[in-house]
Amino acid sequence: MKSIRLSHGGGGEETWKLVREIFLKYLENPILSSLEDSALLRVSSKLSFTTDGFTVKPLFFRGGDIGKLAVAGTVNDLAVMGAKPLYMSVAFIIEEGFSIEELKRIVESMARTAEEAGVLVVAGDTKVVPKGQADGLFISCSGIGEVLYEGLSCRNIQEGDGILVTGPLGDHGACILAQREGFDFGEDFESDCQPLWDLVEHLLLTGLRVHAMRDPTRGGLSAVLHEWSHSSGLSFLVKEEAIPIRTQVQGLCEFLGLEPYHLASEGRLVLAVHPEDIHKALERLREHPKGKEARHIGYAIRPESHPSVILETPYGTKRFLEPPVGELLPRIC
Repeated sequence: MKSIRLSHGGGGEETWKLVREIFLKYLENPILSSLEDSALLRVSSKLSFTTDGFTVKPLFFRGGDIGKLAVAGTVNDLAVMGAKPLYMSVAFIIEEGFSIEELKRIVESMARTAEEAGVLVVAGDTKVVPKGQADGLFISCSGIGEVLYEGLSCRNIQEGDGILVTGPLGDHGACILAQREGFDFGEDFESDCQPLWDLVEHLLLTGLRVHAMRDPTRGGLSAVLHEWSHSSGLSFLVKEEAIPIRTQVQGLCEFLGLEPYHLASEGRLVLAVHPEDIHKALERLREHPKGKEARHIGYAIRPESHPSVILETPYGTKRFLEPPVGELLPRIC
């Protein structure tokens, strides 16, 4: 059998075969393998909980696939709250006729990423919908993490805090857009999709005063800074020439009339750090392979009239960085 049938979602022998030969084969652990209606977990501390859906198109892209993205996206939402990822649930919505070999590739990729992130998939579900009622495969995930570092919140950002990013921004969004539209930027250009708990822990172990952290997914850097501005009541001044943007991303945005600061990243962090700890935080981030291109791009400042996000150009002039409006790039994650 080479493709998914409606009977694979019917709860009978075909469903069991799919569970045994794909999901348990790659994701097996004692909790998942018990195959109960719910996972029994033992946690004795404060928890972080998140949920997310993944509909990226194409399902396979340079640097990743929907399986890797689903795990990375879920654990990164936990990590930015100072929570060590522990457990995940995964639900698959599969279109009738979807390739079983492609499903195996996606689940195997998910297993590799979960192992890298140190998270266990402990519950799951599979539904199959008739052909034409979904576009291949959608994934929905929830995650639980143990909060090891409390106090990370956009409401804790203070005037003077430095704004740091852990690497070039917009790679994921540009990669998906380029692949969709048939642009070829060479084999070296790929999505930044990756789990980030190891980088977060590497930084927070130092005790440096990190006030807030966010992964700039949909809406990119602009969305993060506008959300922070709303919540903190502060403005943000960032230097355009300090923001790391790859040449391929800049060129694509110029060609299509897009703002690179609106494009998603799936393996980067934006941080607000106490002004006295900026230099040490940069040094610490750059020690880690996932933070070696970290940059200090700006500051939280007192608003002149209302909270806003301001870009200082290389010429010393300033302009407002507008928030994302409309759906610039659907199905990016």
